[in-house]
Amino acid sequence: MLRAVLVFPLMGLMLLANALTARAAMEIQVIGGAANKIALAMVPFRAAPGQPQPSLTQIAGDDLNRSGQIRLVDTSGVPTPFEPAQVNYATWRGKGAEALVIGQVSALPGGRFEVRFRVLDAVKQTQLAGFSYNIAPEQWRATAHQIADIVYEKLTGTKGAFSSRIAYVQKQGKKFELRVADADGQNPRTVVRSGEPLISPMFSPDGARVVYVSFEDRKPVVYVQSLADGSRRKVAAFKGSNSAPAWSPDGRRLAVVLTRDAASQIYLINADGSGLKRLTEGGNIDTEPVFSPDGQTVYFTSDRGGSPQIYKVPANGGEARRVTFSGSYNVSPAVSPDGRLLAFISRDEGRFRVALLELATGQTRMLTDTARDESPAFAPNGQSVLYATVQGGRGVLGTVSLDGRTRSRLSESGVDAREPAWGP
Repeated sequence: MLRAVLVFPLMGLMLLANALTARAAMEIQVIGGAANKIALAMVPFRAAPGQPQPSLTQIAGDDLNRSGQIRLVDTSGVPTPFEPAQVNYATWRGKGAEALVIGQVSALPGGRFEVRFRVLDAVKQTQLAGFSYNIAPEQWRATAHQIADIVYEKLTGTKGAFSSRIAYVQKQGKKFELRVADADGQNPRTVVRSGEPLISPMFSPDGARVVYVSFEDRKPVVYVQSLADGSRRKVAAFKGSNSAPAWSPDGRRLAVVLTRDAASQIYLINADGSGLKRLTEGGNIDTEPVFSPDGQTVYFTSDRGGSPQIYKVPANGGEARRVTFSGSYNVSPAVSPDGRLLAFISRDEGRFRVALLELATGQTRMLTDTARDESPAFAPNGQSVLYATVQGGRGVLGTVSLDGRTRSRLSESGVDAREPAWGP
């Protein structure tokens, strides 16, 4: 699980200045859910002629269902309201609904659409939110994710993350692709294609760039690439291996792992490749760095104690201190957006599983029941963890809620997906 660095023959890499639309998107399977879910009636919106498919309510409903905290109520068999005055609250409470979402889509000149929706409290019979959008057809899915974000926040009090994006590496045959997709795996775009391995993608804090490692130069080199125009820059191409990049919270620096001076050690470098500074010392293997949300601490994996464990060191230099003590093998740290939790991969009875550590108390719990998990990453709202695992002999992506009750699988037929990252 300590990421090995191998050198492969050069086969060439193609940059796509304009992102390509992928030929297929991922399928989602949701398993489990919270013990007490909020019952929501996602009432089908009144449709407009020629509107895109699937419907806004289906896309947003799938988002909310995937959260594990919301249960969708069957909306069939009753009149469909589009305005608050049309809502019979007693009827919807009789179907078990605690809240409703109603709305309508209207066609506008020039092929655009007006989307209006409201979130209603079925118990108090009050409106919680109401919004209107004027959108182009290509904004259809983004609008549905925004609707899901608003509904989720109004019902749970926590910001939604359905409008965010994920990045991952897809392998098919001998070809590798770095892809960026919506948080539900849909609308995928290829950022880089290569005949050589691509690993360790990570979004910049503003979501405008992605850093990753490519083997196109017969060794691992760190690149930063713009998602808007595809332009890129080598930021770490030193002697030896250059790997495991991680952004600082302000997007100005990167932590990288280099072997230029000794064994695998962690360095800090500006995002333009200047200002290299060594952070860790010793003949041990230090790797997989990640910044704390305040930028003051760097967590990393090291074998300095004999077996791989997670340590932390001040970002301005200093003594490294061990963080994980439960188990003999803990790697791949990821810090929650609020800085309270650490997700990582722990070996448990021969299985590599996603674990969660409360940094203040030291309490650890397992989140997954699979055996070959890797690369955990928190959602922007900190409510779930994205990771890669193996299912049916190939790599698939998964998400798991912080209580471990709700898990989803994102997979595409015939494709091996690994190295996930969750961004804005």
